[in-house]
Amino acid sequence: MRADLTKPVPMNRLLQGDVGSGKTAVAMTMLGIALMNGRQAALMSPTSILAEQHYRGISAAFARLPAELMPREGKPVIALLTGSISSSEREAIYRGLADGSIDIVIGTHAIIQGGVEFNNLAVAIIDEQHRFGVEQRGALRSKGMNPHLLVMTATPIPRTLALTLYADLDLSIIDEMPPGRIPIRTRVIEPPQRERAYHFVETQLEEGRQAFIVYPLVEASETIEAQNAVESFEHLTQVFFRHKVGLLHGRMKPAEKDEIMDQFRNHVFDVLVTTSVAEVGVDIPNASIIVIDGANRFGLAQLHQFRGRVGRGGHASYCLLVCDSLLPEARDRLVALEQTNDGFKLAEIDWQLRGPGDLIGTRQSGQADLKLLEQMKPELVELAQREAKTIFEDDPELTMPEHRLLRERIEQLTNARSDVS
Repeated sequence: MRADLTKPVPMNRLLQGDVGSGKTAVAMTMLGIALMNGRQAALMSPTSILAEQHYRGISAAFARLPAELMPREGKPVIALLTGSISSSEREAIYRGLADGSIDIVIGTHAIIQGGVEFNNLAVAIIDEQHRFGVEQRGALRSKGMNPHLLVMTATPIPRTLALTLYADLDLSIIDEMPPGRIPIRTRVIEPPQRERAYHFVETQLEEGRQAFIVYPLVEASETIEAQNAVESFEHLTQVFFRHKVGLLHGRMKPAEKDEIMDQFRNHVFDVLVTTSVAEVGVDIPNASIIVIDGANRFGLAQLHQFRGRVGRGGHASYCLLVCDSLLPEARDRLVALEQTNDGFKLAEIDWQLRGPGDLIGTRQSGQADLKLLEQMKPELVELAQREAKTIFEDDPELTMPEHRLLRERIEQLTNARSDVS
C-alpha cells in the first residue's frame, strides 16, 4: 500500500482481514503517511460507537509521535465528526477542515455531508465497507482532488468472490492473526444447557472478566418463536444478581447506545445483553465470553463477527452457541464454527451452503445463473480482469470487429429481458 501512495494514480484498494487481524494498524499507517507529508486524511466508520473507538485509539497513538516527524510544530489535530455533536462543534470542524488546521477527521456518514470541505485531502479510508454503498464511497472520494482510497472489511469473503464483486478495487488480504492471540474456544449447546452456560459465565465474571449475551430479537414476536433481549434482560438480572447487567439494542437512540457501550467499556456493567447491534467493531479487551442465543438464526459470517467481540485482551475466551432448531442442517452449520476460527474458511463454507447469489445482480444468496461457476478460481478471475483491462484500453466502446460478439454478450447480460443461457 505504501507503494500505491508513490504512484501518479490514486490508490483504490480493498483490505480484507479477519476479526482482530490488524486492519486498524494498517489504517493508522496510512493516516500517518498523509500526516507526515502535510496532507489531510479521513476515516469513515458505519457507527458512532466505532468512530469514537477509532478516535480514542488513533489520538492516543499519534500523541506519542516524535515532534520531528510532524510537518509543523505541535501535535496533530484530530477531530471526531458524528451526527451527535453540537452545531457549534460541527461548524468549528467544518472550518478546520476547510482551512487545513485539522489534519485528520474520524467520523460517520457525517463526513460526506454537504457542508464538509477539505483543504488538501490525500487519504480517505472507509472501515467496514460492506456497510456503505458505492455512492457513499464515491461521495467520500469526491471530497478531495481524487485522494487515495482504502476500504476495509472484517467480513471475510472467498477470494474468488471478492475479486468478482470488487473488480474495481485492488485486493489485499491479511490472512494471519497477531502473535500471541489465543484462539477462542467455541461450543454448540442445546437450550436445556442454558443454565450450565450461565454458571460458566458466572465463573468468568468472578475472575473479573465481562460477558456478552446476544439474542436475535429485541422484543417478543408473534410470528417468530425465539428468545428476545428485553424479556431475557429481566431474567438475567436475577440470574446474575451479584453483578451489574446492561441492555443494548438497535431501537435505542444513538446517544443512549453510545452511553451504554461506554459504560460497558469502563466496566460499569459486567454483562451486556444485546442484539446484532454489537456485531461489528466493538472492542472490549476485558470481555472473555459471549453466549449467542438462537445462534442458528444468524449467518456464519455474522456469528464469526460476534465471536470476534471476545478474545481481544490476552485472556482465554469462549463462545457458546445456543441452537434452538431441531433441524440437523441448522446444527451442522454451527458445528463449522466449532471446528475453525478462520473467517476465510467459514466464508468458503457459507458460500458453498448458501450459494454465491447473483454475481452480476443484486441477489445475495442461492445458486447463480453463471455457467462453469465451479471452475472459477482466483487465478482465472485475475486473468480475466487483466484481459478485460487490456481490451478496454484498446477498444473502450467495443467497436472493433473482433469484439463484436463480446459486445453482444455484454448487452445480453445487462439487459434483464435477455436470455443468457
